[in-house]
Amino acid sequence: MDDDYLRQTPYSDPGDLDTGGLPRDPRRLAAAVRDLLIHRGEGPLFGYDVPEERLHHDAESRYVTEILRILTERGDTPLTERRAPDGRFVGTCRDFSLLLCSLLRATGTPARLRCGFATYFVDDWYEDHWVTEFRAPDGRWRLADAQVHHEYDVPFDPMDVPRDRFLVAGDAWRACREGRVDPERCGFSPVEGLRGLWFVRGNVLRDLAALNGVELLPWDGWDPRLLVHAPLSEDDLAAADAVAAARSEDDRRRLYADPRLTVPAEITSHTSYLGDRQVTLPAR
Repeated sequence: MDDDYLRQTPYSDPGDLDTGGLPRDPRRLAAAVRDLLIHRGEGPLFGYDVPEERLHHDAESRYVTEILRILTERGDTPLTERRAPDGRFVGTCRDFSLLLCSLLRATGTPARLRCGFATYFVDDWYEDHWVTEFRAPDGRWRLADAQVHHEYDVPFDPMDVPRDRFLVAGDAWRACREGRVDPERCGFSPVEGLRGLWFVRGNVLRDLAALNGVELLPWDGWDPRLLVHAPLSEDDLAAADAVAAARSEDDRRRLYADPRLTVPAEITSHTSYLGDRQVTLPAR
């Protein structure tokens, strides 16, 4: 099954990128990604006032080819060379994770995107977040957070994030349903209304999609229950329960074939700065 996660998707495909000069070591690849991107909320940490145009538009880049095009426009240095903030792509956690996933696949390491919740950004909070999961030489799947840089004082290796510090969405869903985690502590902390069980369910669907090669933007929507505080039916709860319980790739593929859980070709992207827009996704 690892072959599935060596194969690029329309989202992770780096196009005609020459990977000959890239390291094969996942740690070095993560460092390269960290030196090419800057999170759009972290300009002050780098003493950088992010231009409004980049703040509004960079993170709407759905594909790695777009990220690489923008990086090429901002500098002709190799991807392995650290860039000043004004030469970087201004993205979100999803962009760090997707680019690392792309480079890992391109250099022979099975990798996949995971959507879920991190506990290491805000105290007593499960923050909406994306990371990369890769197959280590010992055969274990490890969680890697390429966004975590020197300013973050985390008590673990960002290339092997503990499963209780980043909860993949299905694990967070089960913890909420079993009463171990309050769903009102799960979501996007800067915005008061973006939290709750409905939000956790949205990440369960996005994580399932990513595991099936549809690596969405965090604000993509296609289901009315993905809207703020939309009530969930018993059918919604049961379907998310089934996804959260799935452990095999066969089960995840079977579940993704369920029309309730499949991302359609036409979606709405509820963009952070540019408003809602209709998007046609590429065929797998």
